[in-house]
Amino acid sequence: MEPPEDREGRSFVEVINEKYSPENFPYRRGPGMGVVVVPTAGLQGSPMKDRLNLPSMLVLNGCGISKAGDQAEIAAFCAHVIELDLSHNNLQDWQEINKIISSIPNLEFLNLSSNPLAGTTLEPQCAEAFSRVRRLVLNNTQISWDTVMLLTQNIPELEELFLCLNEYSSVSASSVACPTLRLLHITDNSLHDWAEVGKFGSMFPSLDTLIMANNNLASIQDNKDILARLFPNLRRINLNNSGLNRWEDIEKLNFFPKLEEVRLQGIPLLQPYTKAERRNLMIAQLPSVSHLNGSVVTDSEREDAERFFIRHYLDCPEKELPFRYHSLITKYGKLEPLAEIDLRPRCRAQVEVHCEEKVEQLCIRLDQTVAELKKQLKTVVQLSTNSMRLYYIDKDSAFGPEELKYNNRALHSYSIQDGGEILVVPKTK
Repeated sequence: MEPPEDREGRSFVEVINEKYSPENFPYRRGPGMGVVVVPTAGLQGSPMKDRLNLPSMLVLNGCGISKAGDQAEIAAFCAHVIELDLSHNNLQDWQEINKIISSIPNLEFLNLSSNPLAGTTLEPQCAEAFSRVRRLVLNNTQISWDTVMLLTQNIPELEELFLCLNEYSSVSASSVACPTLRLLHITDNSLHDWAEVGKFGSMFPSLDTLIMANNNLASIQDNKDILARLFPNLRRINLNNSGLNRWEDIEKLNFFPKLEEVRLQGIPLLQPYTKAERRNLMIAQLPSVSHLNGSVVTDSEREDAERFFIRHYLDCPEKELPFRYHSLITKYGKLEPLAEIDLRPRCRAQVEVHCEEKVEQLCIRLDQTVAELKKQLKTVVQLSTNSMRLYYIDKDSAFGPEELKYNNRALHSYSIQDGGEILVVPKTK
């Protein structure tokens, strides 16, 4: 039978006492790691510090924490802590989280991912404890969108917010904006309607980076004016594995005034194309984007892509031509199709075979060796293979006959062309 304290879960104070005790971490092991044991003679402030001196970045993930413990001890231990990872614990009461957070006055980063917070209620007075946090991670907590909004309204300098794996299919707009948020990471949810995404623009007017891969977004429905108004500062967007299937949606990305970096892998629109075609078509459609799928777009690559784009649509009916085609025609003119050049080695050549007074027209395989050619000529010139020497004469060359002296060498390595001559000379005894 488990002791009561195990059934009730462990406290934050218990875990830091255990993990950062001098016995477990007697030395500092680098920035943010280990502990320093402070000698008694040098003590200042709380008497608790003769036992522990925690690093400024606490990693307490997966420790079974379900409650805070003594707030006075938390305050004594953690006055200097700026980052706290409490992911994969068993915190399911905002009151207990409030006791921990309110006792850490300098906290800037908080990770509560994978704590069972679904259906829990955050009271406004508890939300105030988060006011100093700048980066907040709430992945896989299933907290309600109302709770998210309450938190953002009580964190005046929030810069980064992570809300992945929370099963959001819709969001509600807030009457109070969060003007400081720069990064919203909301991958692996169920957002399919662009109207929901548009709400992020009014809620987070300074948004710089929007990462929403692995959602079900089907299209971008707003027009140029609305997109420019909602996302005036957006520089990066990740739409990997969304449901975009129209080139019109890609063209609309040009309506974000400051967009520079785009990730668009795994969308249905691009499936029919090769990897090279996908990149060329995307670069040509997005003239202001400097990074595509994590790679820099160079000036020369952009020019090649834009020329490829023109040729790709040369035979397309006028009414089906994308808008970008016309602007590129203005830039480069209407390009001719590239000549199709077959770089494979030629397989055969038509040559004249000369042996003394005899001349024969012969088609020879260029992938065979000199020895195999001799066997082919054996019946033509009535000589054994050991009794003949072969020379190739290129009529357009000024260098004269070239002896085919190496039996194992392939004929195509001698650059034999149609109209050339093979001279067979009997060996003298």
